[in-house]
Order: sequence, then structure tokens, then C-alpha cells
Amino acid sequence: MTKIISILIAFLSVISVSRCNSQTQKTENMKTTNSKKEIIVDVRSPEEWKFDGHADCSVNYPLDEFDSKIEELKTYDKVILVCRSGGRAGVAKSKLLSAGYNKQIENLGPWQNVTCNAK
Repeated sequence: MTKIISILIAFLSVISVSRCNSQTQKTENMKTTNSKKEIIVDVRSPEEWKFDGHADCSVNYPLDEFDSKIEELKTYDKVILVCRSGGRAGVAKSKLLSAGYNKQIENLGPWQNVTCNAK
């Protein structure tokens, strides 16, 4: 039981740090130049995307279908990942790195952190 509690505390600590970092990343994202080819990917389920809201400038590539989108994502200079809290976006980031994506990847955390810039 103690081991399970320790694991749960460690997991919640990671999520907390991810959320703090996402606020800094949100500010940095607003400074991104439009000359870069970037994409904002929401990895939540289609149901969450539809019923819980989403940023208009993002695309929905659910995590369970994410592997099939990696080759397309490799064509972008920057991939920004979001979900409900940042956890699934972290998994998607790991998948991109494992597939050899070597450009900029940003886990912005919750989808509400997305700022859509008018182009």
C-alpha cells in the first residue's frame, strides 16, 4: 500500500511540474515567429475534443491514433502538443522523439493554454 501511495505522489508531482512549466511555455509560444511551420496537436479523444472544447487553431490527433500521424508531423519545424493536463501530450512527445523527430517539440499542457495567433 505504501508503495502505491509513493508512486501516486511521484506521478502527481510530475503533473504539477508539467503544469508550472506549461505556463512558461505558453508565454514562449506567443513569441514564436510565423515564419516557422508549426502545428498544434490536441491528443485527447474525439469525444473530449468535441464536448469539452478545443482551440480553433489546433488539430485533433487522438493518442491512440498518433503513431499514424508521426510521418506527417516530421514535416513541421515545431510540434506543440496539448491534452487535458499534459500527461498524454508527454506520451505523444516521447513517441515523436522515439520515431526520430529532432526538431522543436513543446508540451503546452492543457489545451486551454493554447493561444491562437491571427495569421
